[in-house]
Amino acid sequence: MYLQQFERLQTLAISCDQAWDFFSNPMNLPLITPPDLGFRVIPPVPERMYQGMLVQYTVTPIGKIPVSWVTEITHVREGSFFVDEQRFGPYRFWHHQHFFEEVSGGTRMRDVVSYGLPFAPCSSILLPWVKKRLAYIFDYRYQTLLNRFGDVTSY
Repeated sequence: MYLQQFERLQTLAISCDQAWDFFSNPMNLPLITPPDLGFRVIPPVPERMYQGMLVQYTVTPIGKIPVSWVTEITHVREGSFFVDEQRFGPYRFWHHQHFFEEVSGGTRMRDVVSYGLPFAPCSSILLPWVKKRLAYIFDYRYQTLLNRFGDVTSY
């Protein structure tokens, strides 16, 4: 299995505390995920994440076929960093780092996603589609955050 990496930067026109409050609540994830993915958090879920927390979702990445996805919050540095890792789901490997840094006029948020596809090496034919799909998801998220928090710029 070869790991792929996807990275995205965005500056939010809100304080680091406000950004942290929004992103540390798992119930906000469907708000920034494209509706056509049918992303749904399975309750109960605490309003604030913590290290060791498991979150269950369903998502429909292809057609209308629901897929279960379970992630664990494996690392938390309050206000500046957290990691979610897939425990069960559509990827063979998923490790998503979220960084928050206060900058002039707002908060720089950086996402680093390392992932591997199942059924390697056969899955290599799906890799261009998966890369395009991840870009689509993060582009949607960018626009949604722009609409929600105002003047947002990327670097």
